[in-house]
Amino acid sequence: MKLPNLKILDETDKTLRQISKEVTFPLEKEELKLIDDALTYLEMSQIDEYNEKYNLRAGMGLSFIQLGIPKRIFVASEELEDGTFKRHVIINPEIVSKSEELIFVGEGEGCLSIARPVDGIVPRHARITIKAYDIDGNPFNIRVREDISVLFQHEIDHLNGILFIDHIDKDNPYKNEHLMREI
Repeated sequence: MKLPNLKILDETDKTLRQISKEVTFPLEKEELKLIDDALTYLEMSQIDEYNEKYNLRAGMGLSFIQLGIPKRIFVASEELEDGTFKRHVIINPEIVSKSEELIFVGEGEGCLSIARPVDGIVPRHARITIKAYDIDGNPFNIRVREDISVLFQHEIDHLNGILFIDHIDKDNPYKNEHLMREI
């Protein structure tokens, strides 16, 4: 497998603070290629052999804004128990419902645009339902939970110019931890 040549923006790049624009259909060839390249990159980053060979940090999601393109598209790839990947292509997402229950990632959230350790918790909804579009412009709803819910909220934040570090209380990084469930 060949590693796609993607330039992922670093947290210091002001582009990451832009609010991404709605996507119009049909998608352009370049957009379709970038979707496929981003998914391949994520999958290679999660496979030890490629992770080590190319010195990659493992990632499960990537938003177009992280690639310098302010369009409301993100992709996610979750490795399943059998070693295959479940791919998600999410275009123009909108959260239509969310659980009251809050969770946080115990080891801390990570981001391919933030190459440093960050202490603190990021409150996320345990379950969300989003309305979005597929690559052909067909609307769909998807309900996600636990780690995939965190992933989707993280990527939707990117589309709104928000980084996960913005959710961490600088004075009290573990504020209200007892009110949430660790995953």
